[in-house]
Amino acid sequence: MSQQWPRWQYQFRVIMLGDSTVGKSSLLRRYTEGVFLDAVNQTVGVDFYVQFVELEPGLRVKLQFWDTAGQERFRSVTRSYYRNSAGGMLLFDLTNRASFESVRQWHREVTDTVQPFRMVFLLVGHKSDLAGQRRVGRREAEKLAAALGVQYVETSAKDASNVVQAFQMLTVAIYQALQTGRLAATEACVHGSPRALQGGGECPYWFLNYFPQ
Repeated sequence: MSQQWPRWQYQFRVIMLGDSTVGKSSLLRRYTEGVFLDAVNQTVGVDFYVQFVELEPGLRVKLQFWDTAGQERFRSVTRSYYRNSAGGMLLFDLTNRASFESVRQWHREVTDTVQPFRMVFLLVGHKSDLAGQRRVGRREAEKLAAALGVQYVETSAKDASNVVQAFQMLTVAIYQALQTGRLAATEACVHGSPRALQGGGECPYWFLNYFPQ
């Protein structure tokens, strides 16, 4: 009997960060389910999503998403998930100035929590379809991204603009960090090993947010 190839080679955990109502859940649902709902219930605590992607032929990644609540009263819950994430998607609402001004606080909170290590971040300006209501300019957002040392992209869950691209950017950034040795694996198994075969041929690699300073 021939060996079954694993369905994925890498598994990354990604946490969604940002104020309440910036559209974290809408963006995730558009990406993972291909749907957009005008009315989405606010996240209470943390919700969980999964998506599989192929970065290149034969290179498959399982993405685990933690969709966190933006309200202050849930911060103690969401903080517990920071250390279990390889990447963080920092969202703000392009029509909500306050959500943009909160980005540094979110970034600092995560950075302080995971010390002495770091996480791969992507800054996302969401709701780009509402151009007439925009309160944050692209140049200003790009300046913040540069200050934080992260990439920037603008998205819209409503019209699907740059949704796939945003998640692809973050996934590639995590993978590149892994390949350059800046991201460490906390668990690994070898293809064809007893541990891999016990999992039905799947070989799970868990990569957390451990970037040596």
